[in-house]
Amino acid sequence: MNAPRKLVLLGFGGHARSVADVALTAGYTQLWFVDDNAAEGERFLEFPVQKFMPPDAAGWVYVPCAGDNRRREAQIQELISANLSITTIISPSATIGPGSAIGPGCFIGHHAHVGPLAKLGRGCIINTGGIVEHDCTVGDCVHVSVNSISAGRSTLGDRVFLGAGAVVIDGVSVTGDVTIGAGGVVAESIELPGTYAGVPARLI
Repeated sequence: MNAPRKLVLLGFGGHARSVADVALTAGYTQLWFVDDNAAEGERFLEFPVQKFMPPDAAGWVYVPCAGDNRRREAQIQELISANLSITTIISPSATIGPGSAIGPGCFIGHHAHVGPLAKLGRGCIINTGGIVEHDCTVGDCVHVSVNSISAGRSTLGDRVFLGAGAVVIDGVSVTGDVTIGAGGVVAESIELPGTYAGVPARLI
């Protein structure tokens, strides 16, 4: 009989539940949520939601589950400082191209696609139906939301957030700490941090 696959999820917000969904389809059998706001006796399905880590440390791996990029970055630092094993969660329905590189603590959701030779830093989210195409370079703690696209050879800096359905066209670079609103189209490189929206996306 195979040993149980045991996963600790840092957080219990909406993104953590999405991670749990994918983890269960990927073969994890034991989940443990850690959240400072957990109520006594709280559970997700049959799995505990607690304010503390599992009492039995053996065999668990850990994944940051904050949807907010900066909070997820802090979670990764906490795990590194505690010398805990950080894992990446990939849906069985996702496609990962040859030669791609995916950093620790990433989440690749259902029907997402990471193209050949794409490079993802640590703690990235490629959410349901999200696409990071061939030869893209993606920094740390980037969030590619549901059905958003980073087209071939584009670059996303650290902590970029692409809202649902946003598109970064081929070869465009987006500097760190940029938010692209839902449905926005980035047609030219962005060099200043801030929030951009529209078609084409403009600073707002």
